[in-house]
Amino acid sequence: MRIILVTGKGGVGKTTISAATAIKAADMGYRTLVMSTDPAHSLADAFGSTLGDDPTQIIANLDAQQIDSQQRLEESWGDVRDHLTELFDWSGLTGIEAEELTVFPGMDELFSLASVREHAGSGVYDVIVVDCAPTAETLRLLSLPEVMSWYMDKMFPISRRVVKVVRPVLAKVSSMPVADDAVFDAVASFYERLDGIKELLSDPEVTTARLVMNPEKMVISEARRTYTYLGLFGYGVDSAIVNRVLPPEVEDPYFARWREIQKTHLASVEEGFVGIDIRHLRLFDEEMVGLDHLRTVADELYGDTDPTDRLSDVDPLRIEDMEDSEDVALIVSIPLADKGDVDVMRHDDEVFITIGPYRRSLVLPDSLRRRRIRRAKLADGELRIVFTLEEI
Repeated sequence: MRIILVTGKGGVGKTTISAATAIKAADMGYRTLVMSTDPAHSLADAFGSTLGDDPTQIIANLDAQQIDSQQRLEESWGDVRDHLTELFDWSGLTGIEAEELTVFPGMDELFSLASVREHAGSGVYDVIVVDCAPTAETLRLLSLPEVMSWYMDKMFPISRRVVKVVRPVLAKVSSMPVADDAVFDAVASFYERLDGIKELLSDPEVTTARLVMNPEKMVISEARRTYTYLGLFGYGVDSAIVNRVLPPEVEDPYFARWREIQKTHLASVEEGFVGIDIRHLRLFDEEMVGLDHLRTVADELYGDTDPTDRLSDVDPLRIEDMEDSEDVALIVSIPLADKGDVDVMRHDDEVFITIGPYRRSLVLPDSLRRRRIRRAKLADGELRIVFTLEEI
């Protein structure tokens, strides 16, 4: 089983690349499913087909699916949402505001990703390509079942029994809504549906992510931030794909300045994604929709490479708490580097790591931006950068 997550900022062409990757895999004989978890679906437009919530065959070995995220959300969260809405209404907050507060950002895609696990366990497909929503924020929420596990194992059964006892008493002394069995069943269903997805998607032998970007400053910055967060939460990135690069045959003087700007941005991609596969895809002179055009995209993007291969050795970033203090360590894999070759420098929300003639820059996550670097140490192919809340 192979799962490929394709993500990037909205409008960079990730749906086209998802569809092209899936077609090439199917043409090579893999039983392939490409599925969109982006609420703003465009996968059907890429294929020029009608797609729905169930897999639809596009060609031999290839099915496509546009997940109905609202339906998934309703199935797993509907009763909890209704209960929260009652509580807000009881507290004085009514209408649309109350309804909006009962669904957390990213939850719709989170439940869509639950379908990935179901397909992966079905044995029907060899490859699943996921056209993700514009950012990878949802992947952070996949740690939720892990965080909830203690509560679900220890406190959830007790809470359910306690509520059954106090519900009749509260009903006599207060009008406050009290959760019934349907709400508790929905919470249990919510936990069970999400449990195990993170393990599947963070297994580098099964799942890797591919970041799609355009050669533009803001888009590259977003991709670098996504790269950092994916790594910190255990999801390996095996390729950075730069889409819409001006091809050499465009010689019109009008584009000369654009070419210089893109050259600078492509250099920043090389610096920001050191150690992983980087691919360029040219700016085409027409919309690349339909099977023939998507095959052209796939051929130019992958050539003779099997798109289901892990295009880079995946070793995500990670954060570890220090045992003897409140410090935390950001750990970056730097194989084959000597101690004398590595230098670390902090500037605003970035850390620059220099390795001989090469330099890598990382955008710090929010949790580390307010901390200072205490020390950095290279050992056994890993660079440990220790951050502290104390004044140095």
